[in-house]
Amino acid sequence: MPKISVIVPAYNSQNTISETITSVLQQSFSDFELIVINDGSTDRTLELLETVQDKRLKIYSYPNGGLPAARNRGIVRATGEFLSFIDADDLWTSDKLELQLQALQKNPQAGVAYSWTICMGNNGNSFHPGVSESFQGNVYPNLLVGNFIASGSNVLIRKQAIESVGYFDESLKSCEDWDYWLRLAPKWDFVVVPKPQIIYRLSSGAMSSKLDVMEKYQTLVLERAFESAPLELQYLNNRGFAYIYLFMTRLYLSRATDEKVVKQATQKLWKAIRFSPKILLSKEGQLLLVKLLILQILTPKIASSILNQSPTIRNVADPRLQTN
Repeated sequence: MPKISVIVPAYNSQNTISETITSVLQQSFSDFELIVINDGSTDRTLELLETVQDKRLKIYSYPNGGLPAARNRGIVRATGEFLSFIDADDLWTSDKLELQLQALQKNPQAGVAYSWTICMGNNGNSFHPGVSESFQGNVYPNLLVGNFIASGSNVLIRKQAIESVGYFDESLKSCEDWDYWLRLAPKWDFVVVPKPQIIYRLSSGAMSSKLDVMEKYQTLVLERAFESAPLELQYLNNRGFAYIYLFMTRLYLSRATDEKVVKQATQKLWKAIRFSPKILLSKEGQLLLVKLLILQILTPKIASSILNQSPTIRNVADPRLQTN
């Protein structure tokens, strides 16, 4: 039996799947099985996978069922003591599995290990700071006010922890990873590897580009989480929803190409402020407000030129650079 099962959901991933598979196969820890769930791809994804010569690779094809269903199909096939997931457009550093496994072995009470994230442009040539929180132990309160895990390509999870909460919710069209971490956190401690090991590809075709869908399901996930959260954590409710609207402000600002999008970003920021006025005291809240004012006063072309010359203001619009 392999120590770790790595699960890759793949749907029409011909442009990135080979690079993702290579980043897994080049891990310094080698005792793993690599389970790829071909989720009804109609491009060359399966053809490319079949060229890989490595006995650890196992390919299973199903009709398209969506990302949560593909992950669940991988869980059913997994035989490892620990499970990890990576989306078919993301990458890992070569020590990702090794260091996360060490962290869990040193902390037997922990069920989940996670690492820091860096962001990569879709062309693979540009990199930006990502999420780098260091919450450990009982992280349930922290997850209620923001998804600091950042993506489904991050964690290493004990099989017992998986069994304790079941499968990903296949009814969710977005944010199913945040929902899953919120279900794990009340039952298991988390440990962090304080090092950037997850390379998240920023892509215009990614789920994060479907803004209305993302907002709908973020709200649904958080509402559901607070329905089951204990009374002593209910005070975090407003902060949690403020996080969602601050996150949506950043998403809209990263696509601020016309007055309509700027107006939508402004509406999201004011929603965040209404939930938690303290946002205006934070550096991020102030920078978002400044950017919105610049975009409202100047033409989009002139505003973009000014903002692109200011790394601080430019970066705060990137939804993967900060979580709270």
